[in-house]
Amino acid sequence: QVHLVESGGGLVQAGDSLRLSCSASGRTQSNYGMGWFRQAPGKEREFVAVIRWSGSNTYYADSVKGRFTISRDNTKNTVYLQMYSLKPEDTAVYYCAQSRFGLRDTPDEYDYWGQGTQVTVSS
Repeated sequence: QVHLVESGGGLVQAGDSLRLSCSASGRTQSNYGMGWFRQAPGKEREFVAVIRWSGSNTYYADSVKGRFTISRDNTKNTVYLQMYSLKPEDTAVYYCAQSRFGLRDTPDEYDYWGQGTQVTVSS
């Protein structure tokens, strides 16, 4: 069993930065993937970024590439999503999740999910 808790969301203005955190407890392995997804009202859950616990690989959605950075701190069992140059279209509930399959970009391939944290970007 894995328990994931996101934090760091909030209300910011366009162009601002924000860092989300995902604290994990339970079973993790170096080859597991830790992903960030987001879901806006009325839309499907969307892949944002993923990293292995080993940190050896990362993968980003085109919509956030160059603006968002995913990282992890194994000593704290925490994964981060640093978001720069935020846009109103980044507004969503952001979720972290763990996949035993590694670097994956579809929600169905993730085994455990956090409860989500709201990010709102005003124009």
